[in-house]
Amino acid sequence: MEQYFRLLTLLHAKGVVLKLRRGKTKSILDASIDSALLAVEIYNKPRTTFRSEGFITMMIIAWTRLFHAHFNATMGDKYYYKKKNGHYDVVDGDKKAWELATCIKKYNVLEKSVESNLLFFIKLRNKIEHRHIEKREVDTLIFGECQSFLYNYENHLIKFFGNTYSINEALVYSLQFSQIRTTQQEKSNKSALSKDLAEVVTFVQKYRNGLDENIFNSQEYSIKLIQIPKISNTNRADAAIEFVRWDTLSEEDKAAYEQLNVIIKDKTVKVEGVNVRRLKPSEVVKTVNEKQNALSLTQNLHVVLYKLFDIRPPNGAEDPFETQAEYCLYDETHNDYVYQDAWVDFLVHFMTTTAFSAKELRKMGANNEKLKVSEHCM
Repeated sequence: MEQYFRLLTLLHAKGVVLKLRRGKTKSILDASIDSALLAVEIYNKPRTTFRSEGFITMMIIAWTRLFHAHFNATMGDKYYYKKKNGHYDVVDGDKKAWELATCIKKYNVLEKSVESNLLFFIKLRNKIEHRHIEKREVDTLIFGECQSFLYNYENHLIKFFGNTYSINEALVYSLQFSQIRTTQQEKSNKSALSKDLAEVVTFVQKYRNGLDENIFNSQEYSIKLIQIPKISNTNRADAAIEFVRWDTLSEEDKAAYEQLNVIIKDKTVKVEGVNVRRLKPSEVVKTVNEKQNALSLTQNLHVVLYKLFDIRPPNGAEDPFETQAEYCLYDETHNDYVYQDAWVDFLVHFMTTTAFSAKELRKMGANNEKLKVSEHCM
C-alpha cells in the first residue's frame, strides 16, 4: 500500500495519466462509464417519479468502479477486504471489493468538498433505499449536489485516465432541471410531506448545516445556478428560462445581474439557529412534569420511553439519523439528540392516560418490548 501512495504522489506531481490497453482495468473503467451514462439517462427521463434514487445508485456504482479501475492500474488487484487472519473476505464465492466509502479512505487525497459530496450521497442512499417516496421534492432539493456528483466524476475520470475517456460530449446535456417552483408551491407541498420524505429532507438540511462554510459554498459540493428569464425579440421559439452557473459569470456580469430584479440567484441558505425550539432531555423532563402530575417523569424513565416508542436509535448506532423526525432529531455537530415540542405533547398525553405504572414501563424496557406511538396518540 505504501508503494501505491508513493506512485500516486509521483503521478499527480508530474500530471501523468494512465494509458490503457485491453484488460481488466479497461473493462472496469468501461463499466464505470456505462454506469454514469445510465445514471444521467435515468435522471433525464421525463416520466421518472423519483429520479434521484436511480441516479444516486448508478453514480455510486460509477464512482466505485472508477476507483477500482484506478487502483487496478496503479497497485494491482489488491482492492479487496481482508479478514484479521489475512484471508480475503469472500461473499458468494467472490472476493468482496472495497465499497465507495472505503475507496475514499484508501485513496485519501480527494478535495474535502468532493469528499463531502460523495459522503452525502452514500448516507442519503442509505436513508432512501428502505423508504417508499414518490414525491419530486427531493429531486429539486438536491439538484445542486447531483450536478456536482456528476461533474466531479467527469473531472476525476479525466484526472485518472485522460481526456480520451471524457464523457462530456456523450452526455449532450447535463442534468435537466425539469420543474420551476414558486415559493407558494413549495409551502403547499411541505404541508403534504409524508413521514419518510420529511425524514429525508431533515437529513439533507442537517448534513448541509454541518458543513464548513467554504465546503458548502464550493461548486464541487453543490453547483449553484441562477435562473434568468430570457428576453428575445428575434425568435419566439426560444426557451423562456436559461440556467447559468453563477461561478462562470464575470464580475462585471455579476454586478449587472445583481441590479436587475429579474435575476433570481438560486442558493440554499444555511440556518444558523439549527436547534431553535429543540429540547434537551432535561428540558423535556422539566416541561412534561410542569404540564402534568399524573406520573412523574425522570431522566431514567425518559430513556425508557424513547426506547419503548423507538423514536431514536441507541447510542453508537450505525445510522444515528434514523429517528422519528416529528419527535426527535440527531444533532451531528454535538453528537447527541434533541427533541421536538411534539414529543413533549405526546408524553404529557401518554402519562395522563396510560394504565402502566413507572415500574411496569421500566420492566417492559428491560425486556426490549416496543410500543406504537400511533396507538397512544391524542
